[in-house]
Amino acid sequence: MNGNMTQGSPLKLILRFALPLLMGNLLQQTYNIIDAAIVGRILGTQALASVGASSSVQFLVIGFCMGTCCGFGVPIAKNFGAEDYRKMKDCIFHGAFLAGVIAVILTTVCAFFCSGILHILSTPEDIFQNAYSYLLILFLGIPFTILYNLVSSILRAVGDSKTPFIFLAISTVMNIFLDLFCIVVLHWGCAGAAIATITAQAMSGILCLIFIWKKVPLLHLEKENCIVRSADVKNMLMMGLPMGLQYSITAIGSMVLQSANNGLGSIYVSGFTAGMRIKQFAMCPFDAIATSVSVFCGQNLGAAKPDRIRKGLREGVGIGVLYGACAGLVLIFAGRTLSMIFVSADAVQVLDASAKYLRCMGYFFWSLGILNVCRMCTQGLGFSGRAVFSGVTEMFARIIVSLCFVGRFGYTAICFADQTAWISACIYILPTCLYCVRKVSRMMEKKKHDKPGLFTAV
Repeated sequence: MNGNMTQGSPLKLILRFALPLLMGNLLQQTYNIIDAAIVGRILGTQALASVGASSSVQFLVIGFCMGTCCGFGVPIAKNFGAEDYRKMKDCIFHGAFLAGVIAVILTTVCAFFCSGILHILSTPEDIFQNAYSYLLILFLGIPFTILYNLVSSILRAVGDSKTPFIFLAISTVMNIFLDLFCIVVLHWGCAGAAIATITAQAMSGILCLIFIWKKVPLLHLEKENCIVRSADVKNMLMMGLPMGLQYSITAIGSMVLQSANNGLGSIYVSGFTAGMRIKQFAMCPFDAIATSVSVFCGQNLGAAKPDRIRKGLREGVGIGVLYGACAGLVLIFAGRTLSMIFVSADAVQVLDASAKYLRCMGYFFWSLGILNVCRMCTQGLGFSGRAVFSGVTEMFARIIVSLCFVGRFGYTAICFADQTAWISACIYILPTCLYCVRKVSRMMEKKKHDKPGLFTAV
């Protein structure tokens, strides 16, 4: 396995790494799209609203799992780039240990408070029971979500983005059949969609784990690696928790926004749900590019190559902005047509709501190219706290729009909330990222006569 990103063209390395990661992200979003399409088409728009009524809290919890596991991959990538494999294996063990603890705590707490969460979100009574069943099953599947994201993060940290994609592709096909079987044959309704998603994700995580055990001896742990050390626990938590909180803090603003939208009625809940599914799918390239830049910067941080970090950041932002501009045009002109994946043509009001949401978003979609890449680069360089603050900025922007403008402007305010959050966060994260790059560059120049693998960002 050759996953070294410290040599060769940064653009080619970033794109080559991002491509299978992009495909994997698209497949992961396909889970949600398949669920929503089958639920909306077969069970109706009320069932679609039930699946979407808690999407913000799903993002809060599952996003925390994904972000934390991604954060655990940063020190693994840095030590891999520095060729310090013993320390890399120590990081893998502590990441797995902490992931297990987090899985137990999150599953217990979320399952216990599931009903209360839906009440906080002002979920309409006519969709409450289906929404509860769907969300509870997703919460019970949190350990499988963490398993896949941790194992795939470890593989990506050492430069292998292809294997997680392959196994995710297999599980996606499985998810399609399970969706149809659970909903059409067994008549399990919204609960069946959740069961299909969790089962498929569990399979992808287990397959990745088996692959590591059989094919990647570099990642096999020795007895001396499997000792819990307080310093390593602290180091991994300092990288993982801020990134997990970054996702969750962003989701808090989305929860407030969703609560405001839920109060507008089930038509807008359905339209918002359809639009959200399309938005999440369209955002996959941003996540792939940003994660690729993060791994690239992390490995070159370990190898003490500041010039490559700067060039990788510039090219990553350029690719992200270009994609965002093109995708924005699609959302503006084809949003209504895309919404018909989930909603039948006779549900005119729901289609109108979804199309409006996507059209308004399309004008500012390019800003995510700056936001995601700069945020993940900052994280990859070891400045977790600074990256988290961009999520805080997004949270406050969404809360302000939800509390101050939805009451006056209704659904129109909902349609512009995300864009307000993105632009606000960009204003903060762009100069912050450039500052962080300059800082590590100066520190590496001072240490250029020392061993580059010993360098640690502060």
